[in-house]
Amino acid sequence: MKIRLAFFTFVLLVPLLSAGQFVVVSFNLENFVGKNEFRRAVKTAVSRDKIVEAIIEIKPDVLAVQEIGQRARLEELQKMLKAKGLNLQHSVFVDGPDPVINLAVLSRFPMKETVHRQVPFLLGKKRRLVSRGFAEVEVRVAPGYSFTLFNAHLKSKRPVPYASEAALRLREAEALRALVDQRLAAVPGRNLIVVGDLNDTPNATPIRALIARGNRKLVDLRPAERNGDKAPSANRYPPRRVTWTTYYGREDSFTRFDYLLASPGMAKELVRSGTYVLAMPDWGVASDHRPVVATFRDSDE
Repeated sequence: MKIRLAFFTFVLLVPLLSAGQFVVVSFNLENFVGKNEFRRAVKTAVSRDKIVEAIIEIKPDVLAVQEIGQRARLEELQKMLKAKGLNLQHSVFVDGPDPVINLAVLSRFPMKETVHRQVPFLLGKKRRLVSRGFAEVEVRVAPGYSFTLFNAHLKSKRPVPYASEAALRLREAEALRALVDQRLAAVPGRNLIVVGDLNDTPNATPIRALIARGNRKLVDLRPAERNGDKAPSANRYPPRRVTWTTYYGREDSFTRFDYLLASPGMAKELVRSGTYVLAMPDWGVASDHRPVVATFRDSDE
């Protein structure tokens, strides 16, 4: 009788023990670089410490970063986080064509990587490369749950002499969408999320091209500040919540450039209360971007 009771207790408890949540974060670190020959400003100790403070406040399980320097800077960030009690022991580093700033993903879960360093596209009749490449990782959260994450940093709005910056950004977005389509075509219900600094506003052509349409349309999770705003929209637009993620000093403007775009399958597991833009005092000491955060359940709905 005791054995039978113990067995049924175990059966009832297993779902409770295995069910959990995990946190995904995207953060543009604004030139987290060391000495370089391209006159990029070296990240100060004060700024590095503020970045760590922000990440520690969130406590991510998976952290995607943009604008990180060479691999040594990634290792430096890992060590700084570990010293504060956050051990993101697994990492993937992508050094694309850009000579200074790169992409990385850090995780406490095991990851299988597919690094896209050289991603070609045509603009006019010329072959070009996505300037920072893309990071693609398969993250195994639990025995029965995994997801695919793409980390991207699309072309900025700074003009370049050889092409339209908007056209470059659109082609990069289309190249990323082609990879997303490949993964969703192979496994239609795949848990997948695209994160990063996409350098454009939500209704801009590159963002709409990446989100796409139909049954593979990505869901814009639209994180917002946790400032007490809960009222629904009074019109056809999204609720008037504070969603900006980046500051552009030249125009003294605040804009949403950083995104968390989930596949329909993964969006079902979203924990809305754990999805937000981090608001903290002196946030700009760390970066000109704020981290965006999403929390998910680790079981398929």
